[in-house]
Amino acid sequence: MTAGTLFEKSRTPLTNWFAAAWYITNEKHGVSALGLQRLLGLGSYQTAWTMLHRYRRAMVNPSRGKLSGFVEVDETYVGGSDKAKTRAPCAQSKKSIVAIAVEIKKPKGFGRIRLKRIEAATQVQLHSFIQETIEPGSVVQTDGSSAYHRIHELGYERNKLVQLGSKEPAHETLVGVHRVASLLKRWILGTHQGSVGHEHLDSYLDEYAFRFNRRASNSRGLLFYRLLEQAVVTPPVSYENIKKR
Repeated sequence: MTAGTLFEKSRTPLTNWFAAAWYITNEKHGVSALGLQRLLGLGSYQTAWTMLHRYRRAMVNPSRGKLSGFVEVDETYVGGSDKAKTRAPCAQSKKSIVAIAVEIKKPKGFGRIRLKRIEAATQVQLHSFIQETIEPGSVVQTDGSSAYHRIHELGYERNKLVQLGSKEPAHETLVGVHRVASLLKRWILGTHQGSVGHEHLDSYLDEYAFRFNRRASNSRGLLFYRLLEQAVVTPPVSYENIKKR
């Protein structure tokens, strides 16, 4: 295998890596490490968990294009329930803040999405997310949060929807981001039983975006090919480094 690939420094046979890639891309809702361990007959849960996280690293193409056109942006909270009934997570919270961007197609439908865990829903972090994921010149639709007030200075046109006092609920005015947020939480709860920690959430977000952006593909073989294509140019990473992420 080519030097510097995701498969390097692994004792797992290459045939198992190919079988895992096929299983991952053929399961519509994703797979758990326990399910992969059972399928491949692996003696170690740790091995299956590491394989999945290595593949998740390969699901993001560094040269992928940014979202463009009309894009909705908002934040959501992902994770276990907290005892304190507050909207935003506190320092001891089990929740994570996730920024979401969704291309809106006219007259209806969604295009691609981008997801990223952020430390706080501040102007600095949300502006950084927008610049990383959206092409300048695009129309960015947001709620009335002051965190988005100056995005026009970054080269974007803002379409602001003020929710306070509005008769329309947020899930009807910002339908794209709310639909994606709902599906994301359902996927984490259903496929991974909600057991996704702060330190590894980014990897799961990458996997969800990979699946969502290819939801219309009728070729499982092509998805399998794309994942392996990225895997052979993704640097290897050890179990220890993944765990410490």
